[in-house]
Amino acid sequence: MARIELDGVDLTFQVRKQQTRLSLKEYLVRGMWLRRIPTFMQVPALRGINLTLARGDRVGIIGPNGAGKSTMLKLLAGVYEPTAGRRLVTGRISSLFDLMLGFEPEASGWENIRYRGYLQGETPRTLRSKMDAIAEFTELGKFLDMPVRYYSAGMLVRLAFSIATTIEPEILLVDEVLSVGDMSFQEKARRRMREMMDRAEMIVVVSHDLEAIARMCEIGVWLDQGQIRQVGPIDDVVHAYVRSTQGFDGAPKPLAQDAIDPRQVGCALETAVPAVAI
Repeated sequence: MARIELDGVDLTFQVRKQQTRLSLKEYLVRGMWLRRIPTFMQVPALRGINLTLARGDRVGIIGPNGAGKSTMLKLLAGVYEPTAGRRLVTGRISSLFDLMLGFEPEASGWENIRYRGYLQGETPRTLRSKMDAIAEFTELGKFLDMPVRYYSAGMLVRLAFSIATTIEPEILLVDEVLSVGDMSFQEKARRRMREMMDRAEMIVVVSHDLEAIARMCEIGVWLDQGQIRQVGPIDDVVHAYVRSTQGFDGAPKPLAQDAIDPRQVGCALETAVPAVAI
């Protein structure tokens, strides 16, 4: 049964500082006698994260750029281990992060379907029955016989998305892949994502598209500077986040680069709810 528990989780990255190069004169005068020891700085990415998710939960993570949203997804997926606290995940995790991962530029589209499929845990037997369906979904036709280095960016996205979404998830983690390809392909992609989400026991989605995330999810998690600022019903959390970009005192302030105008969010935000700041 799908379940995720984060108890007092911290994640801190150790980053090596860039050392200033000495000029030849400085090196000759003093650098020869100094032992240069690499120095590091601690960068806190997540702090004090407490979150429990159960089977059936549909969770949307929102927040400004640099809030730690993608980092949190990668921690859930096991890409990063917490530096403090406890992470417990029950269930098979399927992740949609970097769609382009595992592509071989000199190989054909057909060969890359196999390469990427094996990275996702497929076997030659399980992938054999999916090859034709993947190819049909891409709508690339004879281009699949060509090396992918000749593909346009849109063609690569079509191929990558078609392969990545053949997985059978228990826990589905999705990071900003809700708008892929050109306009004619996007509706197909949305239908495919909805089908995957219907099959998954639990989903966790990161997106700046607040309208889409409010439609898909029931629980909202607002991250800010690596900390959870609010958890609750998705409409309440989205509304509080949008209000925060405008200023709680009612006086509008300039939107951040990734902030969304409330008028773009749709009817989910029409009912005003008091913002809760934690």
